[in-house]
Amino acid sequence: MSAIPTATPVDDRIGTVQALARQLRIDSIRCTTRAGSGHPTSALSAADLMAVLQAEYLRFDWKDPRHPNNDRLIFSKGHACPLLYSMFKAAGVIRDEELLRLRTLGSPLQGHPNPHVLKWVDVATGSLGQGLATGVGMALNGKYVDHRPYRVWVLLGDSEMAEGSVWEALGKAAHYKLDNLTAILDMNRLGQRGETELGWNGPAYAARAKAFGWKALLIDGHDIAAIRKAYAQARRRKEQPMLIVARTEKGRGVSFLANQENWHGKALSVEQQAKALEELGAPTDLRVPGHRPARHKPVPSPAPAVLTLPVYAPGTAQSTRKAYGESLAALGGYDTEVVVLDAEVSNSTYAEDFKKVYPERFFEMYIAEQQMVSAAVGFGVLGKKAFASTFAAFFTRAYDQIRMAAISNATIRLAGSHAGVSIGQDGPSQMALEDLAMMRAVYGSTVLYPCDPNQTAQLVALMARHPGISYLRTTREKMPVLYTPQERFEIGGSKVLRQSSQDRLTIVAAGITVHEAVQAYDRLAKDGIAVRLIDLYSVKPVDKATLRQAAAETGNKLIVVEDHWVQGGLGDAVLEALADAGTPLPRVVKLAVRAMPGSGTPAELLSTAGIDAAHIVAAAKALA
Repeated sequence: MSAIPTATPVDDRIGTVQALARQLRIDSIRCTTRAGSGHPTSALSAADLMAVLQAEYLRFDWKDPRHPNNDRLIFSKGHACPLLYSMFKAAGVIRDEELLRLRTLGSPLQGHPNPHVLKWVDVATGSLGQGLATGVGMALNGKYVDHRPYRVWVLLGDSEMAEGSVWEALGKAAHYKLDNLTAILDMNRLGQRGETELGWNGPAYAARAKAFGWKALLIDGHDIAAIRKAYAQARRRKEQPMLIVARTEKGRGVSFLANQENWHGKALSVEQQAKALEELGAPTDLRVPGHRPARHKPVPSPAPAVLTLPVYAPGTAQSTRKAYGESLAALGGYDTEVVVLDAEVSNSTYAEDFKKVYPERFFEMYIAEQQMVSAAVGFGVLGKKAFASTFAAFFTRAYDQIRMAAISNATIRLAGSHAGVSIGQDGPSQMALEDLAMMRAVYGSTVLYPCDPNQTAQLVALMARHPGISYLRTTREKMPVLYTPQERFEIGGSKVLRQSSQDRLTIVAAGITVHEAVQAYDRLAKDGIAVRLIDLYSVKPVDKATLRQAAAETGNKLIVVEDHWVQGGLGDAVLEALADAGTPLPRVVKLAVRAMPGSGTPAELLSTAGIDAAHIVAAAKALA
């Protein structure tokens, strides 16, 4: 290939951008044809938009992708990643032969961007509608926490504008006046199966964005001068985010692809590629590294503080949700990297305890759980220790964001309160009964379920330095303090609360059912039945060794009691731990919620579900 010089006279910048756009189109076709799959037409529509951005407006040190002043670029339309990878080649960070390994086994250039294997990618995309929400988190971090000059650029597809999470993001970005956030809408009219909902109705997109409080510009997405002008305006914008609605053609640059249906997600054949390159030209090796960010000025680190967690005296009672909030407040004074987000229930999750002392690091996401989780991801990938909390049941709305956070290699901490039937009179719509199953299924996740405020405080502190997706399940009701402040806990651990050499079976519980199990133990002891009692507060990873030892020493009989549906929760975690424990396999009785609950007092609902002390006693007598 013939290299084009990177040094270009100022008055020929448009020519360089045009040459770069042509190369991006050519390379997007070449790599997808070689792969035999991909989305070349989705890449072609946005090539001019990205060529201007890379050549003139993106401030990014390609040799140092974690530079704190780097602009951030998110391809929310992640299927257009052949364009992104072609930009990497133009920046000089991957070679042409690497580009041509797109979508092959072992290649970091996967079918959608993945930060597990690409250091120039911040977040995984591909599940549409999430990129802008994550960009909001990054922009919040830059404007309000780190006070950095970087800008967040998000490339949106027009099909994904139907996703509600996009509009959650638009609302929160305007609320927080994120003038460091620019969204670029590649309005190419065609989705996967035909025309999008609004087609080329740019004024409709603009009117909607304006109604949410954004500045909106309508441009021709293939007019280099218009693109340059729009980006310049975006950089000058104050107190308001900007949406650039760019009318484009899907498949632009190739006559038999441009604005044609039935080309979404289809690679060109070798013969079709040859025909396309007759129109676009021969492959080139233009290098356009763009501009570097402002110099990093290190901020002096505050003197290390001593973490002083709240303590709770045995003999008193407190809810684990309150302990969560008080522990967050303690963490905030110890670590300035901690940020907290909440979904308008901070007086119930007690995240408000953090807000009262560190309001500058607290972000109200209102009732927008998808936005909250995505914003936490945005904070997390930029190094912040983000905690996000709401009622546990409502994390189900954001499950796609949570699973994508795992694909993004993000570290975020989620806290779900008001779990299980024990919340009482509010009824089943508020009761998280599937959250343990949901969170256990997330790749690399950690799932914790404390029964005691001192235990909660230590687990919150452990979460602050633990990588990956972690989830803390908290309880609404006050519960007796079981552990002294000196007791120590670890992720992957458990506590044997009661044991003897005469134990005839093991009772395993977590959270509120630990207290029911303690009452059951006392009743069984009066009847001369010795049992072992395990607080399995780490639901994932689970303490296999303790469970297997208990099974072996107590007749291979276990009862697992949980305030959760019978599927996928604590009982299944125990079964998985014992599945290959040898023969004979332990017998496991699961006491869990099996029928749709209604309203009632916590005691009534625990009894109706068959998970209170009386039912544990009955099950133990039957098993023993």
